[in-house]
Amino acid sequence: MTLNRRTFLGTTGAVVAGLSAPMVLAQGKPRVVVVGGGAGGATAARYIAKDSKGEIDVTLIEPTRTYYTCFFSNLYLGGFQELSDIAHSYGKLAADYGINVVHDWAVSVDRDTKTVALAGGGSVPYDKLILSPGIDFVDGAVEGWDVSAQNKMPHAYKAGSQTELLKAQIMAMPEGGTFAMVAPPNPYRCPPGPYERVSMVAHVLKANNPTAKIIVADPKPKFSKMSLFQEGWANHYEGMVDWVGEDFGGGNVSVNPDAMTVAIDGEETKVDVCNVIPAMKAGRIAEMAGVTDGNWAPVNAADMSSKANPDIYVLGDASQQGDMPKSGFSANSQAKVCANAVRGALTGSKVFPAKFSNTCWSLIDADDGVKVGATYEATQEKIAKVDGFISQTGEDANLRKATYEESLGWYAGITSDMFG
Repeated sequence: MTLNRRTFLGTTGAVVAGLSAPMVLAQGKPRVVVVGGGAGGATAARYIAKDSKGEIDVTLIEPTRTYYTCFFSNLYLGGFQELSDIAHSYGKLAADYGINVVHDWAVSVDRDTKTVALAGGGSVPYDKLILSPGIDFVDGAVEGWDVSAQNKMPHAYKAGSQTELLKAQIMAMPEGGTFAMVAPPNPYRCPPGPYERVSMVAHVLKANNPTAKIIVADPKPKFSKMSLFQEGWANHYEGMVDWVGEDFGGGNVSVNPDAMTVAIDGEETKVDVCNVIPAMKAGRIAEMAGVTDGNWAPVNAADMSSKANPDIYVLGDASQQGDMPKSGFSANSQAKVCANAVRGALTGSKVFPAKFSNTCWSLIDADDGVKVGATYEATQEKIAKVDGFISQTGEDANLRKATYEESLGWYAGITSDMFG
């Protein structure tokens, strides 16, 4: 399947099963509050506001005024994008769609009174609440590291200042220096995929610091598109990347941010840059809302509603939904399903059968793009994979270039779908 901006906007808009009677409300307009303005939250807010044509009052709570996409943030590290290319504002959502955009932190959810409390004071009432808070990190996941060390050993898994910091550290590496990555266990947010990141770091170092080395400590025995990445590393960055998997101690890792050392299975190495990507869990507001199992938020596949509360929905990385990966494409696809279901529940509008899709592109080197993807359906148990596709090793250069160009069209399409 080839995607550009136009075809993308038409392929992921399918939505949820069954018809819902409109909710009986005390006030005039039903109220939807969306927490989190990324690929899930911004899309859901926009579709509900756009399709309800003013029948639903939509509030989007997002602390940042400028949103930097995790997808394509690795390309910024690799020099293929500027930081401004992945920066987006919420102005059109407010001006063109009438969404009440609140730049504040949501700090708690009262399910009894149906209100979301804000850090700046006050609260916002809802009839339906959509949570799309992305990820937080599991405390103690990497020995020696916590978020207080993120300026010395950045995670760069929430795009923006962390991404800028990691790039600056890479560019400041001494000649022949060492870049280390502590890769995350499954499941993890992707993008920014760890192995695309390795490729982009290698691309920069090959051009600017060709004797530098990259060490990847990985707790997994294998990873997505592994053969494609390893082929690419051998072709483009021979001898630069040393991947240490579970069988060789990649899961037994500790770091010392003050000394800038990484210990893999007891063997300590001095490094110049260390990108620590810890184990992940749902963004904290989902836990505070009481809709997680301790790590992720279980949802019903047909509409992304929480299994803990029917008036709360959880999208994207934070959800535990079945077979879909934790990607921006997935969050956008789930948001359209959820938006249709919420609008149907509140206004009695038609609700369509749930269908989902995902594609994840990765850039290995200039014009060398690969991808993996699938379509999905809602079952009683989960979002289930129907069929899939993946790039193959040994593909010719023209196909790889076309795959990369396809990803550029997708980026233009999804950001327009999110922000208008």
